[in-house]
Amino acid sequence: MIQGVIFDMDGVLADSEPFICEAAIKMFAEHGVLAQPEDFEPWVGTGENSYLGNVAKQYGFDIDIERDKARTYEIYGEIVRGRLKALPGASDFVRLCRVRGLKTALATSSDKGKMIDTLREIGLPTESFDAAVNGLDVERRKPHPDIFLEAARRISLKAEECLVVEDSTSGLAAGLAAGSRVLGLCTTNIAEAMKDAHWIAADLSEAPDECLSW
Repeated sequence: MIQGVIFDMDGVLADSEPFICEAAIKMFAEHGVLAQPEDFEPWVGTGENSYLGNVAKQYGFDIDIERDKARTYEIYGEIVRGRLKALPGASDFVRLCRVRGLKTALATSSDKGKMIDTLREIGLPTESFDAAVNGLDVERRKPHPDIFLEAARRISLKAEECLVVEDSTSGLAAGLAAGSRVLGLCTTNIAEAMKDAHWIAADLSEAPDECLSW
């Protein structure tokens, strides 16, 4: 029986992917690397170490991950102000979970700074959830299940009692590996890519009621 809901952030609650991509491109440009938006697509949802590191490897750039990630987040925090919006249905769905007495947790592969900037802009601060786990809280990031297992632990539930809401294929794999049921959103990938999810919806405004009532 469902007892809790664990939300990914980017592509689930906020349409932040274009902005972190824009920030990363600007960061690389400061080092003379002309990265392209499509370079980042395979690494969406895997955390910024992988997101930035793999593109750096592609261009033969010797990245200083802590320095360059911090700079990317700095740029991100600047460019999202007044521009970043919640995805359709996000706020209403979080409220619905609470009305139904379900515990809620956030589980994002992003670092804490990006998490706070993103949630601030969309009007869903960390206080909107019973727990918030970011990529710095676990050793292995998605597609490993660690972040969802940790989120479930922090709300005193088993992962098997939780619904995971994800938009990326790596997040879907992580949710399934944790033993959770998964609602796959097609905000980032087409439905075919999310076919292994228990439920599929365009976004949270179209989430089927069954995903909260099993």
